[in-house]
Amino acid sequence: MINVVKIGGNVVDSPEALADFLSDFARMGGSKVLVHGGGKEATRLARALGIETNMIDGRRVTDAATLDVVTMVYAGLINKRIVSILQSLGCNAIGLSGADASVITAVRREPVRRGNVDVDYGYVGDIPAGGVNSAALSGLLGLGLTPVVCAIMHDGAGHLLNCNADTVASATAIGLSAIDRTTLTYCFEQPGVMKDISDPDSVISLITSVDFPSLKADGVVSGGMLPKIENALAAVKAGVDSVIIKQASALNIGGAGTIIRD
Repeated sequence: MINVVKIGGNVVDSPEALADFLSDFARMGGSKVLVHGGGKEATRLARALGIETNMIDGRRVTDAATLDVVTMVYAGLINKRIVSILQSLGCNAIGLSGADASVITAVRREPVRRGNVDVDYGYVGDIPAGGVNSAALSGLLGLGLTPVVCAIMHDGAGHLLNCNADTVASATAIGLSAIDRTTLTYCFEQPGVMKDISDPDSVISLITSVDFPSLKADGVVSGGMLPKIENALAAVKAGVDSVIIKQASALNIGGAGTIIRD
């Protein structure tokens, strides 16, 4: 069994919450891969540099200046911070972008039509079928290493691309499911997907592909949660054993969070 875990949200931004989560992650048995975001830290640095942040449906529009920022933050600062903490906890981690060992390749997203306007996301990548080098990741796992993957991919032609970390986690789990049974867990600061964001007791225990359209239309699921659930549904449809969205502090607690099924 391979466990793919994605961490993001306010957890990555909080030294205390991140340390607690990584302690739990290090205690997880078996083979595991950690995928991380870090959008809030990237937004702060961009603001300090006078670079405007533009989000559409929870996805960051990435011009050349923004690509430099997210590469520095995701592949540098946050990735190596996480790796160093895991090493201190006895988890032999190796930090990777998609370009390292060519573990994940992406293609630049084509402009999309929204109403009467063509939206160009810039240097944003989508991961095609077969874009995950499962053999390379499996080889690292076989060496007893824990890959820590950021959301910076490459196109195979010398260009970096910014990918949504939820998409990276889903694609990684799908790729590894061809090698072994795989689970995918999305961890963030909330207890799961909630009907009322202000009420932690309103967690939706189960979301299926049948439920999702109405939840989206009613605004129950919006913003950054949209790509998370879209990618979770894609993962279970493609053969990942199970997907759950839960609070980072409940990583090793069974029954917590929102289960995603096709």
